Amino acid sequence: MKEKWFVSAKKADFQAIGQRFGIDQVTARIIINRGITGEEAIAAYLSCSRQQLHDPHLLKDAEKGAAILARKIREGKKIRIIGDYDIDGVNASYILTAGLRACGAPADPVIPDRVHDGYGINERIIAKAAEDGVDTILTCDNGISAYSEIEFAKRLGLTVIVTDHHEVPFTVSDTGEKAYRIPPADAVINPKQEDCGYPYPGLCGAAVAWKFIQVLYEQMGIETERSFDMIAHVAFATVGDVMELTGENRTLVRLGLDAIRKTDNPGLLALIRQNKLEQEKIKSWHFGFVLGPCINASGRLDTARRSLQLLLEPSLEQASVLAKELVELNDRRKGLTLQGIEQARSIIEEQGIYKDSVMVVYLPQCHESLAGIIAGRIREIYHKPVFVLTDAEDGGIKGSGRSIEAYSMYEEMSRCAPLMTKFGGHPMAAGLSMKRENAQRFRQELNACASLTEEDFIEKIHIDVPMPLSYISARLIRELECLEPFGKGNEKPVFAVRDLHPVRANIVGRNKNVLKLSVEDGAGGLMDAVYFGDIDAFLEFLREKSSESAVKALMRGAPQDIRFSVTYDPSIDAYMGRERVQIIIRHYC
Repeated sequence: MKEKWFVSAKKADFQAIGQRFGIDQVTARIIINRGITGEEAIAAYLSCSRQQLHDPHLLKDAEKGAAILARKIREGKKIRIIGDYDIDGVNASYILTAGLRACGAPADPVIPDRVHDGYGINERIIAKAAEDGVDTILTCDNGISAYSEIEFAKRLGLTVIVTDHHEVPFTVSDTGEKAYRIPPADAVINPKQEDCGYPYPGLCGAAVAWKFIQVLYEQMGIETERSFDMIAHVAFATVGDVMELTGENRTLVRLGLDAIRKTDNPGLLALIRQNKLEQEKIKSWHFGFVLGPCINASGRLDTARRSLQLLLEPSLEQASVLAKELVELNDRRKGLTLQGIEQARSIIEEQGIYKDSVMVVYLPQCHESLAGIIAGRIREIYHKPVFVLTDAEDGGIKGSGRSIEAYSMYEEMSRCAPLMTKFGGHPMAAGLSMKRENAQRFRQELNACASLTEEDFIEKIHIDVPMPLSYISARLIRELECLEPFGKGNEKPVFAVRDLHPVRANIVGRNKNVLKLSVEDGAGGLMDAVYFGDIDAFLEFLREKSSESAVKALMRGAPQDIRFSVTYDPSIDAYMGRERVQIIIRHYC
């Protein structure tokens, strides 16, 4: 994959900013690179306090929906929550269930089965609710695209309240104008609505549900402070659903990380312990890459009800049993995912799909729940928009897509909406269903409409600070923690050093999958470096830069003249009570 390295060159008096806020000028430069300018904005970025959270009443229909729900609760009506099977939907379902039960509501959650039901509310679920005597349906992380389904619910006499965060469906006229289609629910709470006055539309489904519960608590005379018992779940979902960690989302995640480090929720505690993590050291990375995949695994290979049961479980002993099952499911998912990635890469190369602007890969035997993960990994390899399609139980095709910044996936899919029976999503990710005979035409139309250029397919590596090794210190590394939580929109800072000279290297680790080096930069810096990527590819790169004999000398610790440049993370290696500063190599050239 091609890369281009760029040094962020935003101008400011970094030394003055550092003195004003008591931070290193390197930290100040990174903050400015994130687009945070002005004393007030910098202070807010560094503090992430509750006072920065927006008023939930600004959400369109939040007060209306809460008033309806409060009346139903007082009347003892049966309320059913319809969630989703991913990390956002599960946590949103937990928040609504726990919140409504705190209000004394006879509420029960239902999560659609990924294979049998597909995404979101459907007529079968609605008919079952009516049969069970349910009066009110409350959705979370779905519903905005369920126009006909909600129309069906209204014909059955059900009250429907939608809480969602997905893009509002629209059609595009011949003149290019968008006509939005809001479902006919009694209240629709979604900050993506054009006429919603909420100042931050980038919330995840769980965050929208949590904001709604805050308004409901007020209606029911409950202190809104109690809603913060669920803030860890908001953070969990925000990171897991890959929301932008900017503005309010960053504040929510920061507050949620503080909360999970002190949580006594048996389900969260059991999951943390089962993954052998230290509770007080949980970071956003653990949400996205350790804990989150366990929650998602049940919805992929079993039923997401198991993950919801874990979060709602009052007994730590029983929660531990459930957490162990989820970790085992996730281990199985990892193996299946690797198989799918290898199969997809083989097809892409053999069929020349890599030449397409938008890659559509058909894996008929792939478990449909893994299509999105595989699409994401393939996108990382080729840096192109990717759809992975697989056979569905109904004889049709289901698929998931993952995109690049230059391609708004949901909007581009809307151009060929007639080819799909159902679709929805975001600019960066989407899901769909279609008849099998439309798959090839889907690939053709997506590519015919795409206006991507070769430049769009080159990954851009934005370097925050070209920094010599001698400037790295344990104090600076610890200070950089004030920039967390890291994630989409607030990426981990990227440092770089040119003309690095490796003094010696050896392959270590139980599986011989870590390259450890000692490196110097010619400016007085000498320290350890580690590389966790493809070691064979890295060594081949060094051979091409120098020679086979030079690489052999490097591995023996003998003199050689190898030079290369890297981007890196500075880190502290703590071993046997001793701390050593080192760098972790991310990219090289």
